[in-house]
Amino acid sequence: MPFDQFPQAGTETAATRRKLFRSTKSYGHAEGLSCVFRQWRAGHSHCRLLHGYALAFRFVFVAEELDERNWCFDFGGLKPVKAWLHEMFDHTLVVAADDPELETFKQLAERGIVALRVLPVVGCEAIARIVFGHVAQFVAGATGQRVRLEQVEVSEHSGNAASYSEDGSGPSPAPGPTRTAAPSHVTCP
Repeated sequence: MPFDQFPQAGTETAATRRKLFRSTKSYGHAEGLSCVFRQWRAGHSHCRLLHGYALAFRFVFVAEELDERNWCFDFGGLKPVKAWLHEMFDHTLVVAADDPELETFKQLAERGIVALRVLPVVGCEAIARIVFGHVAQFVAGATGQRVRLEQVEVSEHSGNAASYSEDGSGPSPAPGPTRTAAPSHVTCP
């Protein structure tokens, strides 16, 4: 029996169902994306202090049609995404743009003590959204809109993770991060 003719559960016919292919790509905790955060708004907890994680990322891609190799997405094409993740989260300090100590962190960056990344907001959920915005634009461009990014999951460790997804109507870019490396401020793509 051909694949499309297998019986489907429910009352809809196979012809009326939207057929989707999904694939996932993960960069685990061993990838080396070790960065330091400060959630200054968490005055009630130790998260207000500088603390570090080896972040892990999981991406879910979706397409209605496979490419000529019968793939949803060619993972070999993610090298620019991997490089961007390393630029943003490998041996960096990530703080919010409204952190009251931002000037102190900028001084440390100017002295070459930290590789500062300033995000509009800090938190695992916020990072998932920012990464989603960047990677969704990349995937759409790389595949001519054939594939879309469905979800990004960010994991601090095996016990804590957060994800971000959109309804599929197209990527809406999140506010972008800035990178501070001595002595200038550069907006990351």
